[in-house]
Amino acid sequence: MERIDPAEMVQRLTGFIRTEGRFENVAIENFRKMPGGASREIWSFDCTMERGGGTTRRAMVLRRDPGAHNISTNRRHEFMVIRAAFEERIPVPEVFWVSEDPAVLGSAFFIMERVDGETIARRLLRDDAYAPARDVMPTQLAEILAKIHRIDPVKHQIDFLPEPGDNAALTEVKRYEENFRRLALEPHPAFELAFRWLLKRIPRTPRKTLVHGDYRIGNVIFGPEGVRSILDWELAHLGDPMEDVGWMCVRAWRFGNDQKPVGGLGTREHFFRAYEKASGTSVDPEAARFWEVFGNLRWGIITISQARTHIDGFVKSIELASIGRRTAETELELLNLIE
Repeated sequence: MERIDPAEMVQRLTGFIRTEGRFENVAIENFRKMPGGASREIWSFDCTMERGGGTTRRAMVLRRDPGAHNISTNRRHEFMVIRAAFEERIPVPEVFWVSEDPAVLGSAFFIMERVDGETIARRLLRDDAYAPARDVMPTQLAEILAKIHRIDPVKHQIDFLPEPGDNAALTEVKRYEENFRRLALEPHPAFELAFRWLLKRIPRTPRKTLVHGDYRIGNVIFGPEGVRSILDWELAHLGDPMEDVGWMCVRAWRFGNDQKPVGGLGTREHFFRAYEKASGTSVDPEAARFWEVFGNLRWGIITISQARTHIDGFVKSIELASIGRRTAETELELLNLIE
């Protein structure tokens, strides 16, 4: 990927927005790289746009590919999925423009609204200011997830997303087993055991919906009142909606608050009931358990992938390297779950 300093990025971004939005004048201020974004760069800025004698000022975010990656995703696809969610009044940022032309900023990117709020899960789970949010967010998250699963891929022209085949659960297990075989540099007996456990317990997957793919506390903007926005749709695909339900229960998203398995906020039973009420469909506890085990295995494979992205020289990042040290956590959790 072409290396571009921030001043040059601002200049190129100004020209891009002027052209795409057909503005007479564009001014960008407060351009800065935001923390986080282990797999994609996130830049924040304020944009003033003039057209026809009127002036508009918007807080924006640039989401850009940092370069090659072991598990690649598509920025245009992510842009279109977020736009579909926005049109269905799901709390997501409004999206504005997308480009896959490397001549603009060196790699694919899109621009969206910046939503104010907090994203650090440990603050949500510990700070007194967010006590009201802790009370309401399990129900809010279940209700929002039900809305996500009602999005019509054909209506919103996002039916290009990967199809799950005859059985979404078997498809996902096989896909991540292939990733594991390709990425692992050393033996992981706990993962081998988990694959065997899952393949013996493949559930029926009669429903096929949009699946967010990374629905967890770390991808939520929140305030004292609860959820403000759902982020990071790059892993969206078509599949079994129970995949999102199980992913929300993965231990890594509890941040030490293990007595409340749903994001450190609530119980599985409460979350399942709230989802059932909002969606009108029942949650099979055994299917949810399957997807929770799969979710922990999947996260373990992702930690290997993130580390390999650094080790293989695609993106030099201490954050990516450190994520690789968390593989052992998932191995222990898998052994506890399938004991």
